[in-house]
Amino acid sequence: MDKIISDEAVDAYLSRIGVTRPSAPDVEALRELHIRHLHAVPFENLSVHLGEEVVLDPAALVAKVTAGRGGFCYELNGAFAALLSTLGYRVTLLAGRVVGPDGSFGPPFDHLALRVDAEEPWLVDVGFGRNSHYPLRFDERGEQPDPAGTFRIAETQDGDLDVLKDGELQYRLERRPRELVDFEGCCWWHRTSPKSPFTQAVICSMLAGEGRVTISERTLVTTGPTGRQVLTLAEEEILPAFREHFGIELERAPQARGPVSAEG
Repeated sequence: MDKIISDEAVDAYLSRIGVTRPSAPDVEALRELHIRHLHAVPFENLSVHLGEEVVLDPAALVAKVTAGRGGFCYELNGAFAALLSTLGYRVTLLAGRVVGPDGSFGPPFDHLALRVDAEEPWLVDVGFGRNSHYPLRFDERGEQPDPAGTFRIAETQDGDLDVLKDGELQYRLERRPRELVDFEGCCWWHRTSPKSPFTQAVICSMLAGEGRVTISERTLVTTGPTGRQVLTLAEEEILPAFREHFGIELERAPQARGPVSAEG
């Protein structure tokens, strides 16, 4: 991916995630950018339920982040790829298929993740709720401890890569380089199909402190050292909750139905 966003956009992006511009595109900076991103930019599908377009253009994706919003995998990893590329990292877009609750894979281009080369190749993913807090070594096949759990990348017989957390398969990743345009079809499907998990429920989730904060439909869930707390929000509490916990200003509450998880 070429350098495609302005210095002003880079500065605004780094300000959003609370990071100063790295002096070099090295792994130490990559790790900090990754964890700060997860603590500042939520995984959310609000556009799906607010009637907003999702434009898979790097400048548009970055503008959404710098305006105070988040997105789902195509948006979050697409924007992060543009930032990293402009900072001097070599970034490759990769297509994946998420494993559903029944053990089956989602459609092709179901997920977008990144290979980032910084001294060695790394799997970078700020758009999957159950993923690692820090980048994973792309070529390592043993266990990789992380604050989110123990991860492992395993090769399949067909040459793809399985990403596992605590022994459980999360998604299967192709190694072939892709472009953002390749994901437009499945992005449209996720925004419009009644079979897509993202049309069934509102989700907004982000790392917070030592835990996570999530709004799913009308439920606010916070986790941390003291455990898990669940609060049902009244109608008048929904917009203030988005503002307080995610810094997201909405004119109206998004409407949907059914459960969804913070991934893909």
